[in-house]
Amino acid sequence: MTSDDTQGTPERPEDGRSGDTPFHFRDKRKVDPTSGEKRPEATPSDASDAAGGAADAGDPLEALDFEPSGEAVEDSELLRAKAQAAENLDALQRERASFTNYRNRALRDQEAARTQGTQDVLAALLPVLDDIERAKQHAELSGPMAAIAEKLDASLVKFGIERFGRVGEEFDPTLHEALMHNTDAEAEATTINLVVEPGYRIGDKVVRAARVGVVGPE
Repeated sequence: MTSDDTQGTPERPEDGRSGDTPFHFRDKRKVDPTSGEKRPEATPSDASDAAGGAADAGDPLEALDFEPSGEAVEDSELLRAKAQAAENLDALQRERASFTNYRNRALRDQEAARTQGTQDVLAALLPVLDDIERAKQHAELSGPMAAIAEKLDASLVKFGIERFGRVGEEFDPTLHEALMHNTDAEAEATTINLVVEPGYRIGDKVVRAARVGVVGPE
């Protein structure tokens, strides 16, 4: 038998699956096995009819929908948007906390620099202030000089500078420096009986301890 007499081949679906899928058989032999006569050539219309029949049989893959639905796409975009929003919020909170820390640190540094500047100015003015205090003790200030001394004291208070160390105050070794010490049988505590140089402080910071003479019990 020649190649023209080969048997027809069964047609299977393109996916090669079996089971419930319809089984189609097409006889492609060119010679009729019954009459032995040559079969007429298949026309294009016949081929199209055969293709249409195969199409009518139904492609099992046609029922499958590989395109995501619109709702699924919207849900996916919403999840991505929420994740991005959460990431942006976290970054914003970190930046805000960093800025708050920077601002607080800058304020502390500014206050420390201001205090240090005031201390430097006060240290430079101490000799002048000591001379003014000695003049007050000896009643040597009068007229315009007394008014200038009062204005200077007011300026010191304005910048938070406090003068301390007066006669009669109880001696405090953290604030006073005892240059002289006397005893008194009637004294019940150690007190200041002479101020050589007053002390100055800014807030809780002692710039200079008061230099005093004290008297205490025997």
